[in-house]
Amino acid sequence: MAQRGGISHIHYKETDGLKVSSNQFVKKGTTLTRQGDKWKAGLNVGGKSSLNALCDGRVYFTKKKGRYHTQKLMTFININPVRDLRSKQSVSNEVKEEKPK
Repeated sequence: MAQRGGISHIHYKETDGLKVSSNQFVKKGTTLTRQGDKWKAGLNVGGKSSLNALCDGRVYFTKKKGRYHTQKLMTFININPVRDLRSKQSVSNEVKEEKPK
């Protein structure tokens, strides 16, 4: 019996599928899924079969029904971007300074 060369994907299932969970913080460029067509790219997510984060933030999932002929339920992976706390504080300080006038 002839032996095939290379490493089979059968023995390495951990490389397939989802790499993050809901409400987990991820950085830009983090791989969210690998070789999966079960999940679709949502907000701030890029790619087709391997989905990647396009910004820093927290992961959340949504489900939507397909359009036209495809009526099955699809799961979208989204990222809620985290804004810089320093920018929020500087904006609130500017507003406070303007009020006494």
